[in-house]
Amino acid sequence: MADDGLITVPSAHDFEKTLGRLLAALAEKSITVFARVDHAAGAKDVGLRLRPTTLVVFGNPVAGTPLMEASQFAGIDLPLKALVWEDAGGTVRLTYNDPHWIAARHHLGDAVSKPVAAMSALLAALAQRATSA
Repeated sequence: MADDGLITVPSAHDFEKTLGRLLAALAEKSITVFARVDHAAGAKDVGLRLRPTTLVVFGNPVAGTPLMEASQFAGIDLPLKALVWEDAGGTVRLTYNDPHWIAARHHLGDAVSKPVAAMSALLAALAQRATSA
């Protein structure tokens, strides 16, 4: 787990392909996409420039609800999110919150260790699917 709770994976693909692969992986697993936030388009709308940056908000109430039952404040970090972005050097990356960090942040304890482990494995698999060659 990173100190800041973020896990970042470099992509072997360009921005659009990485984003598309992430969305396809979510669809394949029947995971609901609640929102897509195109930060670069928002910046453009107000006359600013931002490298490609899109936040995908997704989840499954069966997985997330146990965390919120343990501490309703966990809802600030749920549903799960993944940020696909291009850095200044042109490398595309995918970043997400480590579910273990979310659990620690909200002092969830052992009661949610299984759902947290499942979320962690799912996010790692989604990131791998979206970014690997």
